[in-house]
Amino acid sequence: MAESVTSADPGLVEALRALSNPMRLQLLMWLREPERHFPLDEAIADPAEVGVCVSHIQARAGLAQSTVSAYMAELQRAGLVKATRVGKWTHYKRDEERIARLVATLGETL
Repeated sequence: MAESVTSADPGLVEALRALSNPMRLQLLMWLREPERHFPLDEAIADPAEVGVCVSHIQARAGLAQSTVSAYMAELQRAGLVKATRVGKWTHYKRDEERIARLVATLGETL
């Protein structure tokens, strides 16, 4: 019997689904180098340690706050980003360990 794609990692299909949206993929790429893509002088927390404020992500994307929040929630559910609250703001950071595991699983699966 052939091994199912989801048996190797139940989150693989969910991660691929999250990445199938061009804007969500772009957001994840921007978060790879936050110092290059977001205004660090306006940050209330260290983007490398805590993540990038959702308001900065929204400004960069040029989308409504609700749309950006929905996109980031989808990336978080897929395990691609981690969210941290700082005051009233949510900051997002890539989950590099999870992304590396997904890439490895994808390589083994395909």
